[in-house]
Amino acid sequence: MKRIGLIGGLGPEATVDYYKAIIDAFKQGNAGKLNYPEIIISSVNMYAFIGKLEVGDYQGAVAYLADKLKALERAGADFLALTANTPHLFFSELQKEVNVPMLSIVEATAREAQRLGLKCPGLMGTAFTMNSGFFSEVFSRFGMEVIMPSSIQKKYINEKLFSEIELGIFKDETRDGLIEIIGEMKAEQQIDCIIMGCTELPLILEDSVYNGIPSLNTTQIHVNEIVKWCKSDD
Repeated sequence: MKRIGLIGGLGPEATVDYYKAIIDAFKQGNAGKLNYPEIIISSVNMYAFIGKLEVGDYQGAVAYLADKLKALERAGADFLALTANTPHLFFSELQKEVNVPMLSIVEATAREAQRLGLKCPGLMGTAFTMNSGFFSEVFSRFGMEVIMPSSIQKKYINEKLFSEIELGIFKDETRDGLIEIIGEMKAEQQIDCIIMGCTELPLILEDSVYNGIPSLNTTQIHVNEIVKWCKSDD
């Protein structure tokens, strides 16, 4: 098996979810052999990374993550993955900084949406993710247009992510508010699925369908590709 390298901490709750999901995937067919992959995790300082984004220091944000990725490569990781959607804003730049492959959560999600025959996905995530174009750019290559929430909806989603969900606080009223936004986007913008474009969102929105449309759990989709790569002989 290939050795997995993960950038975690963006945030910690999702990192735990990744680790558990990877291990759970290897429990199937193990026949009690406890044959699990080697996983190297660099749990970075979320405050340091987000702080650089907030002041527009994108070069500093790239350098910060590149340093951590190089450390994982030196530690022997055969391939790398970022356990968050937002830093994929810099995916191309970061891939150039290391000599081992990186697996994109955005490309993995686009492939899954295409496999399901979806055409008009809506996106929920941090303000950085919703306001940048990296999801739209990737999905356009797969023939799909990504639909964004309204400015009021974006504000609600972002506030709840950073004041509650990223801290492991999951309130029923927040869950209901997020589900209401999905319903509004379906009715007003005709989305045919919703992308959980923050790896903390599946921790509060755990169902596979909301308001009659599929929910694309980017964490699980990414984990599926990580496991596939880990098991491959290439």
